[in-house]
Amino acid sequence: MRRGTLIETLGIEVTAVLPDSLQGRMPVDSRTTQPAGMLHGGASVAFAETLASIAGFLAVDRARFHVVGMEINANHLRPVAEGWVTGVARPVYRGGRAQVWEVRIADDHDRLVCISRCTLAVLEVPTTYLGAEQRA
Repeated sequence: MRRGTLIETLGIEVTAVLPDSLQGRMPVDSRTTQPAGMLHGGASVAFAETLASIAGFLAVDRARFHVVGMEINANHLRPVAEGWVTGVARPVYRGGRAQVWEVRIADDHDRLVCISRCTLAVLEVPTTYLGAEQRA
């Protein structure tokens, strides 16, 4: 699903799908930094929403439902200039019409960089997420 998308452009990778969380990582490099050389807050938000959306997608019956972002917020707590950031998305609420996910993003030293909360709408339509071959 990531080929040809913002997920690929930012270098986001899913590293673990666990019963209680979804984990991923994103490089801190020229794709994800702002002009001062630090991780761009917008990249952190895109990373958080990506993890929450994939987790939400995996939590529904995709033949019947699709999830889309409704709201996201983020508190940027620490700058990062290099390496990778890792994110962990955990459900706060998984209801029939909405889901809320908390995403914690940390640096290579396991220091909290950003904390985000993302609300997803659960739509009663089959998922519209497409693989790259279907988008071409």
